[in-house]
Amino acid sequence: MFSLRKPGRRPLWGTFLLTSILSLTIFGAVAVAAQPPNIVLILADDMGYGDIQALNSASTIPTPHLNSLARDGMSLVDAHSPSAVCTPTRYALLTGRYCWRTSLKRGVLNGYSKPLIDKGRPTFASVLSDKYMTGIVGKWHLGLGFVDSSEGESFDYRQPVTHGPNDLGFHYSYIIPASLDFPPYVYLENGKVTDADTITQPAQKFPPFLRKGPRSKELDMEGCLDHLTDRAVEFINEQAKGEKPFLLYFPLTAPHKPVLPATRFRGQTDLGPYGDFIVQVDDTVGRVLKAIESADVRENTIVIYSSDNGSFMYRRDGNDHVDDATIQAYRPEHHQANGILRGTKADIWEAGHRVPCLVRWPAAVQAGSTCSATICLVDMLATMAELNEIDKPESAQDSFSVLPLLKGANTHDRPPVINHSAAGMFAIRDGKWKLVLGNGSGGREKPSGKRFSRPYQLFDLENDPTESQDLISKHPEIAEKMEQACLQIIGPDR
Repeated sequence: MFSLRKPGRRPLWGTFLLTSILSLTIFGAVAVAAQPPNIVLILADDMGYGDIQALNSASTIPTPHLNSLARDGMSLVDAHSPSAVCTPTRYALLTGRYCWRTSLKRGVLNGYSKPLIDKGRPTFASVLSDKYMTGIVGKWHLGLGFVDSSEGESFDYRQPVTHGPNDLGFHYSYIIPASLDFPPYVYLENGKVTDADTITQPAQKFPPFLRKGPRSKELDMEGCLDHLTDRAVEFINEQAKGEKPFLLYFPLTAPHKPVLPATRFRGQTDLGPYGDFIVQVDDTVGRVLKAIESADVRENTIVIYSSDNGSFMYRRDGNDHVDDATIQAYRPEHHQANGILRGTKADIWEAGHRVPCLVRWPAAVQAGSTCSATICLVDMLATMAELNEIDKPESAQDSFSVLPLLKGANTHDRPPVINHSAAGMFAIRDGKWKLVLGNGSGGREKPSGKRFSRPYQLFDLENDPTESQDLISKHPEIAEKMEQACLQIIGPDR
């Protein structure tokens, strides 16, 4: 049965900081600082909290590799994406700054959009670029500087992009521009399209949902995830031989639409293409873990697994994805992609932004432990900075290190977490309390409501994780206090 687990016991030895260990030779002459740990950050695209068996025991989808991450590391069971949709989460993850502080106040970019991250703005890659070999393989979705070749939305794919990951601290990049349902469908390696010979990809309906647009002949939709995984494995194998530690950011293309599991995964579940796609995502994680093991860097490598937002699969009665693959919903008895959580991707409800978060670090994280402190993926930059005894940049104002939690602390000294929906609705989370500053989901579930329109909604998530009881009439003083705190954090950026 789906559960939100309480934190377990942590060992006292987990409180040391790995990067400050000094190892003395047997002759006692020279002290040598231990090398900082490698970092592998895997970000799934639209994976729900209930899609992993370790977090949802009622799930029949086999996820042995993700289960092993939970078994060998820590499950952070109250982790949140900054936004309930893609681009804003990725911006905050990389910069340590909520995306609603930018010009993007709602929705996402497309594959042709202008860059959202300004050149010169620190990212976790640039913060670590002197100490680490930094690489990204996978989905970008933060805008690229494609060169116009004519008037209108036409671009010269033979020209390097003017602005991309390599301008933001990544030594190596191998990416697709946006989600795999957004054209242009091309691979870019270090800012250059690898195959500028394009054909027109026709639009398709769900589950192989695609928009019409140019596609490189070499980019095979069904084989894309495998191809990107090959590149991620190559990066690990190559960098593990180097003198510097490595940082790999591996944002997956799945299980986001198009839901196109590779042939060998079809029929692996009784839950249709979506269920089979989850199996492939798990296999992808397994391949990365195997590469880390084979490169003999397991003990000194931090593996972080999470998702950019919740699943797009609805919870519905009647015919579902099992009966008809074109239906984007499951009956609860078949599968709950977001577990018991209310809503879906894009919503301000918990299903929109409470995400799986698993961390394995054999040197410091207790195997099989859980942590129920509220964290946010915007915290990754500050965590990586503290891990390396680097001050976080002032621009990463919304990022707060979770390193003490990974090493066994029971509390997390950070301001309240701010969540944001696809339509720009805000919520604030402080302890067990969550206040929604709007009168609906702010996303796809009805009523969608409007942001900053009353009545607001107040929930006690400790006792009501399904958000079924609005307590604002019983605790107006708590709601008022949280509203003021939220407005103070947001400031003029709303």
